[in-house]
Amino acid sequence: MSTTTAPSGITVTQLAGHIGAEIGNLDLAGPVSDAAIHDIRQALLKWKVVFFRGQNIDHAAQVAFTRRFGEVTYAHPHEDQPIDGHPEILPIDRSRYERRNGLRRASYESRWHTDVTAAVNPPAASILRAVDVPSFGGDTQWTNLVAAYEGLSAPLRALADTLKAEHRFAANQRIPAGSKLAQRFAQNPLVAIHPVVRVHPETGERALYVNPGFTSHLVGLSAVESSKLLEIFFEQITRPAYTVRFHWHNGDIAFWDNRATAHLAPQDLDHIEVERVLYRTTLVGDVPVGPDGFHSELLEGEVFGTTVPAALEQFAKAEAQAQPA
Repeated sequence: MSTTTAPSGITVTQLAGHIGAEIGNLDLAGPVSDAAIHDIRQALLKWKVVFFRGQNIDHAAQVAFTRRFGEVTYAHPHEDQPIDGHPEILPIDRSRYERRNGLRRASYESRWHTDVTAAVNPPAASILRAVDVPSFGGDTQWTNLVAAYEGLSAPLRALADTLKAEHRFAANQRIPAGSKLAQRFAQNPLVAIHPVVRVHPETGERALYVNPGFTSHLVGLSAVESSKLLEIFFEQITRPAYTVRFHWHNGDIAFWDNRATAHLAPQDLDHIEVERVLYRTTLVGDVPVGPDGFHSELLEGEVFGTTVPAALEQFAKAEAQAQPA
């Protein structure tokens, strides 16, 4: 592995050929200098996802660390029960998910996805902290969407540069009718049109900005054309060559650039009785822009920001009123 020492003293160890680095010589429970924050940001922009091993921080410290990089969003557009006192935190808790939604999953989205691309301004980045994870399995994978774009042939890159795609929650996925999850999706629909190729606002790199978890179809194409092209693009972004795989231990933290990556939650735990609890924070993102200057458009829902979505707040009130006295 290749390790470099940044000016602040942190170490950056490359983990895979196209993506992923581990940050060392840093204790997030103590004071973190502005110089270290700068070097972490530079490592993030280069490697797309960075990891911190064995950190001992709580909810407040996670929110504070996230805030060093920008505004922190509300937990999630469909999260009506965030952590008490920390509305910015989304629990990734398989037991909680099953109790609330009646669905057995190790994670909220089990396909390759980029976080909340149904919003017109998807989060700029996400930070995930492991608190209680099994000693075996449960790995998460990330892929470099910039490398995936650059790996396309020149004619296909040129075509992708001109395309737009619709993103929505539960695209191509069946959610049980009448479930609480389906009700939340219906109460607060989020649908956006994004460029298929996104120009990164900080690096200027172009990323293949589609994912199986949210992208429903390509705009302006026939259903057959859309399906075949998306199949090519999905296969491209999930090629093993562009990915890194991370095995979690309690106290580990992953920090990824949501503008240039997609990730895949564990696929090997749904049938096993193990606890898995992590906590996610996200940074408010900007509106994606394509190579031709097209800015993403919101078809349904609200901009995803720091406050509780109005539709979600109304849903929570209506549900509380419906509870028996």
